[in-house]
Amino acid sequence: MIPAAANPLPGPLIAAAKVRTLELAGPVGRLEALINEAEGDADAPCSALVCHPHPLGGGTMHNKVVYHAMKALNAPEWGLGWPVLRFNFRGTGLSEGTHDGDAESGDVLAAIDWLDHEYGRPVVVVGFSFGAAMSLRAVCQRAAEGKSSVRAVAALGLPTHAEGRVYHYSFLNECRTPKLFLSGDRDQFADALSLQSVFEAAGDPKKLVFVPAADHFFTGRLEPMQRALATWVKEQVS
Repeated sequence: MIPAAANPLPGPLIAAAKVRTLELAGPVGRLEALINEAEGDADAPCSALVCHPHPLGGGTMHNKVVYHAMKALNAPEWGLGWPVLRFNFRGTGLSEGTHDGDAESGDVLAAIDWLDHEYGRPVVVVGFSFGAAMSLRAVCQRAAEGKSSVRAVAALGLPTHAEGRVYHYSFLNECRTPKLFLSGDRDQFADALSLQSVFEAAGDPKKLVFVPAADHFFTGRLEPMQRALATWVKEQVS
């Protein structure tokens, strides 16, 4: 099982007026979601999506890595101020359906479609752990269809092995959407050598960044993760 992150973030930490609860029409039913809006985001060049880690390990859209990734794209101090969508995968929280482990890439596509309809601007997709795997699969599938609105995709803590299983990402070979692979250099589920191998096999353009002294969950290293993510995202829209 692709790991989830520990210690979901308790309670809302931003002004309620800037958060909307909503429901997405997913492939197998309703998906519970939140949109974090921002001051002046009507002028933002992009909207964004952040996808959570493995639900069977406790992952939800309130996960702390997901939350901090959202803040890097939404909060004014990081210089972007975009609207950012988060949602619970099927079978998680109030989302309908049952966990599948692979078909959740369709949930990601439903979320991208909602952003397309709501904002009509390019989308940057970010996923953490299981969410990274599902995000990459969804984005590359949509790109192969030749009708993608996704400007770039960032994979945080992309796992290459967990609980005796090895994960392969051969679909990345022909994927030409700009990609960021951002992990801790002490990630328990993707050692540097195996992630380097995934990175080298992926299609261009791409970038690999290791956060020093960070584990899979970026424990104590969330701010460097945010900085690396925000810096790369700005490069994609400059």
